[in-house]
Amino acid sequence: MKIILLILLTIQIIFANTTFTNEESSVFQEDVYKQLNTQVEDDTFSSNGLDYLNEESVKTVPTSKNLYLSYLEFPQNIYKNQRFEISIKALITTDDFDRIETRFVDSKNMNVLNPEQAWMAVDNNSFENIYYFKAYEQDFIMPTFQVLLYKNDQLIDFAYLKPKDIRFSKLAKGDNSFSNVIAKELVLNTYKTKQYNNNELLTIIDIDAKYSNLEDFYLNDFSKDQGISSIEDEYPEQHLLYYIVAPIHKKRLNFTYFNTSSKSFERISIPLELENELVSTQTDLNPNSSNLELYKKVALLALLLIFIILFIWKRKKTYLLILLILIIIAILYLMPNKHAVLKNNTMIYILPTNKSTIFYQLDNFKKVEILNKKNEFIKVMFNNNSNKVIGWVKEDSFVKN
Repeated sequence: MKIILLILLTIQIIFANTTFTNEESSVFQEDVYKQLNTQVEDDTFSSNGLDYLNEESVKTVPTSKNLYLSYLEFPQNIYKNQRFEISIKALITTDDFDRIETRFVDSKNMNVLNPEQAWMAVDNNSFENIYYFKAYEQDFIMPTFQVLLYKNDQLIDFAYLKPKDIRFSKLAKGDNSFSNVIAKELVLNTYKTKQYNNNELLTIIDIDAKYSNLEDFYLNDFSKDQGISSIEDEYPEQHLLYYIVAPIHKKRLNFTYFNTSSKSFERISIPLELENELVSTQTDLNPNSSNLELYKKVALLALLLIFIILFIWKRKKTYLLILLILIIIAILYLMPNKHAVLKNNTMIYILPTNKSTIFYQLDNFKKVEILNKKNEFIKVMFNNNSNKVIGWVKEDSFVKN
């Protein structure tokens, strides 16, 4: 009887130890899993972002915590389409890693503009990074930062940093003069207006800005033809060349931008005035000043001289006839160009077509030299402030004698 009781007692002890061991192991694994999915600060975060990590990856991470995240800079207020930055710090208490990776979890109606930005070492244990964002709608959601440490492409640690609350505002509702630009600083470098066609002007504006969103520049008052000619984006500095086609009766180009330093709208006004200058395409349009014309004149004079010598030497009528013909050609060819007077407000065209760009408009009667004729257009040349202007005018632009 005693032997039977001893056997039963031994069996009970064995099964009891097995159950305790299993329960202890289960609780330990659960604690590890919770630890690796909790931010070690007041900002705790559940396993919401673990869509990027599977359970097997989590089990391979050691139980000690080596990665801690915190914010260095986080805005309290932002505006629609505004570029803003967030600075974060990573404190890493191990040297046993070779790569830091950042992921952005659960965002909405916003973009990370530099998601691949590399982390910068501040000292042996601290790393910092600055990410740029843009939010587009009131119901946007900032991402949770998920930072991971790797060693030989194996995950060794990770942590989460939840976003803080940010107030969102829309600017200049219903204000057509607002250019959509939000900047800490904006400078209009220069502008230039040319005749686009008979009814419209083309204006190019050159802008520099800092901490801005020049890529969103748009003028609601000029919705027909406008756009970015070029943009250089070395954030926080940007440089923009922008073109606008405006009606010829429009006298000024006005727009505003929001200055984040002064918290106010700044107004910029540009006069739409034609620049009466000789464009680069006109510089070699004078047939009398080209090298080819010079060569023609020299050749004609040389040929004339040859036949004068031949006639004096040979005294043949054939040479005399050729000499007379050359003299008539030389007189006609070397004769000075005719002059005429253009009417007030005459338009000067680059090319002899109705659709050509008008680059100059006379503000008074002007005496001109006639250079050439093509269809109903006549090429003229005149002086303007010691500069020669060459272009085409219509036949009916002249004052009749």
